[in-house]
Amino acid sequence: MNWKRNLKIGGLGFLLVTLGLLSFGYLKLKETGLIPRKDYETLTPVFSVMSRPAVLVLNKTNGFIHRDGIPAADAMLKRIAKSQGWDVFITNNAASHNADMLKQFDLVVWNNVSGDVLTIAQRRALKIWLEQGGGWVGLHASGGDFSYDWAWFVNTLIGTQFIGHTLNPQFQDADVYIADSESPITAHLSSPWRIANEEWYAFASNPRDKGYEILLALDESSYITKGENWMGINDHMDGEHPIVWRHSLGRGRVFYSAIGHQAATYGNPEYQLLISKAMNWARRRRD
Repeated sequence: MNWKRNLKIGGLGFLLVTLGLLSFGYLKLKETGLIPRKDYETLTPVFSVMSRPAVLVLNKTNGFIHRDGIPAADAMLKRIAKSQGWDVFITNNAASHNADMLKQFDLVVWNNVSGDVLTIAQRRALKIWLEQGGGWVGLHASGGDFSYDWAWFVNTLIGTQFIGHTLNPQFQDADVYIADSESPITAHLSSPWRIANEEWYAFASNPRDKGYEILLALDESSYITKGENWMGINDHMDGEHPIVWRHSLGRGRVFYSAIGHQAATYGNPEYQLLISKAMNWARRRRD
């Protein structure tokens, strides 16, 4: 009966290997953020008193982690702040979003923030601060996520729901064209503006329908789209395909750019100038 014993041992070994592979796969998915987390901070980070103007940059990720894009964007934001004479505080602690701390800043930038990151109190603080005249700039994943559990963020701050991005190939060259020829934010760009090797988002609806100002839109004929796949992920939009837009929110201002998965994009001088202009616009430059 050795064969029965060997069969049992073999079956047990196969089970252990399978469990090991599944555990490894789970840990890898969690490490990259493909399995959303529910980690919330409640203790305000320690920071020095800011000279005004001051910019708060949040890097919090409870979803997919852009390990290359986040530090590249931080470096870009530091360069912009230095060139403008602004103080900047960069943190991955979402407890920075409280009324007392937000009062110290003229502008909040969400740098590839993903997943649901704010408590109810922190959501309220950000919403009130914005409506009373704050400025918000969102980069890439900050508006491109399935797992934000905050209807106001999706429907009002961003203005639409992310539905997917390019796959197979994920990263492609594409033409972006200026949708508002009157805006000084995009005046330095050619139209079309060819951007290399990026990931291209699609959204459930066009924020223009809500009165938001579309600044840049994608030419879908310039890259490969697949439409909706079996997982419900879609990289195609009918009609205008917005990729950068802005709007007013109460007395505040909001700017969102879906461009910015790749680290190299943040080293592009044209993109840096676009974000610099957007930051100046969003903070209602007073000097």
